[in-house]
Amino acid sequence: MRMVWLCSVLLVGLLSGCATVRRIDSDVVSVSAAPAGMNLQGAKYRFERLPSQANNPEAGLAEQQAEAAMTAVGLVRDDANAQISVLVGFAGTQYLADAWGRPLPPGAWSPYYGSISVGRGVGPHMGLGMGMRFPPPTQYRREVSLLMRDLRSGQVVYETRAMHDGVWSDSTPVFATLFQAALANFPNPPAGLRRVNIDIPR
Repeated sequence: MRMVWLCSVLLVGLLSGCATVRRIDSDVVSVSAAPAGMNLQGAKYRFERLPSQANNPEAGLAEQQAEAAMTAVGLVRDDANAQISVLVGFAGTQYLADAWGRPLPPGAWSPYYGSISVGRGVGPHMGLGMGMRFPPPTQYRREVSLLMRDLRSGQVVYETRAMHDGVWSDSTPVFATLFQAALANFPNPPAGLRRVNIDIPR
């Protein structure tokens, strides 16, 4: 009985532990193009913005999140003595998904369904039925990118992007996690598309 009790306590603990975190699985592609002799580890940087981002308050938040992720991998923000510039990109959309997580085309779902039947029995009859359907789940697709450029030559020395598709509606922690995923293995990333999993609190 004591063993059964201990197993039950352990199982409850594991389940409660799993319930306190969620996994953000990101598809990441990174390319390092630093010339020979240039070390990106510990490089000093400053942000640059596109004209379309100049007055966008969300660009400021994205830069804060990117800065935290870059600090974690050893990059140093120093606007006055920067060696590289960093252009931050971010985008997000939401859509209704089918049972396999694929986007539904516009107008493919309505909250109502109906049917009309006409027939002969003892006498002619017609029926109309209406009801509610359960709505399909909403999915959220978010993507971030970082483009690092050598300020002396203007050459792109590092490019990375991360994308996540999921059910979480709170954008701020998901975007912050995507920047962390985008900088995984910096400054020597593996070639090609890879999956980066990061667990964050619910």
